[in-house]
Amino acid sequence: MTLAPPRPSLRSARLPRRLVQLYAGLTAYGISMALLVRSSLGVMPWDVLHQGLARRLDWSLGTVTVVVGALVLLCWVPLRQRPGLGTVSNVVVIGIAVDAALAVLPAPSGLSLRIAFAAAGIGLNAVATALYIGARFGPGPRDGLMTGLVRRTGGSVRVVRTGIEVAVVVTGWLLGGTLGPATVVYALAVGPLVHPLLPLFTVPQRAQSMQVRAAGRAASRSGAIGRPQDSQTP
Repeated sequence: MTLAPPRPSLRSARLPRRLVQLYAGLTAYGISMALLVRSSLGVMPWDVLHQGLARRLDWSLGTVTVVVGALVLLCWVPLRQRPGLGTVSNVVVIGIAVDAALAVLPAPSGLSLRIAFAAAGIGLNAVATALYIGARFGPGPRDGLMTGLVRRTGGSVRVVRTGIEVAVVVTGWLLGGTLGPATVVYALAVGPLVHPLLPLFTVPQRAQSMQVRAAGRAASRSGAIGRPQDSQTP
């Protein structure tokens, strides 16, 4: 009698996919930032602050992104937020990716190319956001700050997020960051773009997958699969 080899657990089988998805998403996020910077039509709300600080401190945008992300992460301590692998990776990988992308991306000269860069940056950012959130390794430091403040203050997500981003944009603009039409389009469009993408890229949890498989086996045993007319029987 031969024993079948043990099947790998669902969690261990999906870990490589989750890791690849996490770092692909974070890298793409950095590239999307660079596309918006090169468009010169405005950047993401937090990047208005990053850009302003980079110009004042004479640092690279990636360096400022890493430092600000680390400082925001420190704000998690009084909020009792727990970072995950995705949180820490978010701080480091995005900063490295944006500097690398800026080093190779040329600045477009014509307005049509600048608009194309901005549109590509916004679209890629939506995909990147869905990828790294869907990997389920924890939120980014800025998203965690928002959720932590919502939990501690009892305020709504909309009010807290809007308050944070308005403060960040105004501060960054006063420091010399680029505030333009792409900033407004990003703020209005990224949510609706991420919404349909997130279910596509979210790696299901083990419990959910086990329930789906159990339901499938039960349906197969009852003969429901392949006989849609049964569902119409009262």
